[in-house]
Amino acid sequence: MKRTLLLFLLLLLMTAAYSQTLQECMRMAHDNYPLIRQYNLIRQTTEYTVSNIKKGWLPQVTANAQASLQSDVTAWPEGMRQMLSASGLDVKGLKKDQYRVGIDIVQTLYDGGAISAQRQVAELEGDAETAQADVNLYAVRQRVIEMYFSALMLQMQLKIQDNLIDCLQENERKLESMYQNGTAALSDLNTVKAELLSARQKALSMKMQMQSCESILALFCGVESVKPIMPDIKEPEGESQRPELRMFDSQINLAQARNKLLNANVMPKVSLFASGFYGYPGYNMFDDMMHHKWSLNGIVGMKVSWNIGAFYTLKSDRAKLKRKEEMAQSGRETFLFNNRMDQIRQQDNMERYNRICEADDEIISLRTSVRIAAESRLNHGIIDVSQLVRNLADENNAKVMKAVHQIEFLKEKAELNYTINNF
Repeated sequence: MKRTLLLFLLLLLMTAAYSQTLQECMRMAHDNYPLIRQYNLIRQTTEYTVSNIKKGWLPQVTANAQASLQSDVTAWPEGMRQMLSASGLDVKGLKKDQYRVGIDIVQTLYDGGAISAQRQVAELEGDAETAQADVNLYAVRQRVIEMYFSALMLQMQLKIQDNLIDCLQENERKLESMYQNGTAALSDLNTVKAELLSARQKALSMKMQMQSCESILALFCGVESVKPIMPDIKEPEGESQRPELRMFDSQINLAQARNKLLNANVMPKVSLFASGFYGYPGYNMFDDMMHHKWSLNGIVGMKVSWNIGAFYTLKSDRAKLKRKEEMAQSGRETFLFNNRMDQIRQQDNMERYNRICEADDEIISLRTSVRIAAESRLNHGIIDVSQLVRNLADENNAKVMKAVHQIEFLKEKAELNYTINNF
């Protein structure tokens, strides 16, 4: 008893682990797709870029060292040098070899908003890259939908095909018994056997195709196996919330932020500066002419700079950014137009399949009654195997078409949810 209960629980767990809903497959495919790693890379890159831009407010320190040999140097006029020598002063003049080791420091006080604009551009570039990754990753859902419903379609058709095989096997046994009793011809028995082999052959092909679809779906989901089940898809509602819209919005925002950066780059810049060095000669030129020794030297001040050349290309740069913004806006409007057409087409298809399904049950009922009547005639010794096989095929086709219509209806419903991002 315990072994039976344990086996039942094991089979239950295996079945639960093996079957996944459409939403579960989408979630697993999203988490498993290699593109998902780009999000962390984009975030880190944006953080590093913004951090580096913020450092623009820190003092910019430059260390330098220089050694030079000049062809000529500043010197006293000959007459003044003779006069000083006559007074007992030895004026050597500057040496032609000169050396210095120093540090330059610049502290920005006002940059016209350039650093702030650069930071905003960097953040929006990260947003645009993330939005593009969202679009690429969202497209995986479409591929999951295709594989999921292809596998589900083949799964349903295989069940119907197995029912046909059971029905053919039952009629084969009847004809075998009738042939043994001499009430049926061998050709009648062989007709059913050939039809049974053909049905088994078709079932094998369906099974292999279904396994292929399930294997691809499992690869997307990052699991060993997936068994689609009939999905419960919610009713589509609301306006389109596709990631493409966020992508176009991010491109528009980025173009506007870059335009602000252009304005900031033509503004004047104000900064403090300090420069110091140890070397020869220093700032006291006269003392260095008389004493050839290294000295400490320094200077501090305030500087205003204005890159007037930035105005040369400002107009054309603004025009280019305006064109990019208009292109993004046009792309957004085009996407919404096509998206709306897809919604209308999918809604019409749902309505069409819904109406078709209404007649499927009646068609199956009629085909089944005809097949039962043919089997009844066979049971009473009225043998028309060709007609019986046709009736079996008609009934099977009616069942297949019902399954096809049901799956197609659900697929259109899923694709409509995909079109408006309603999952």
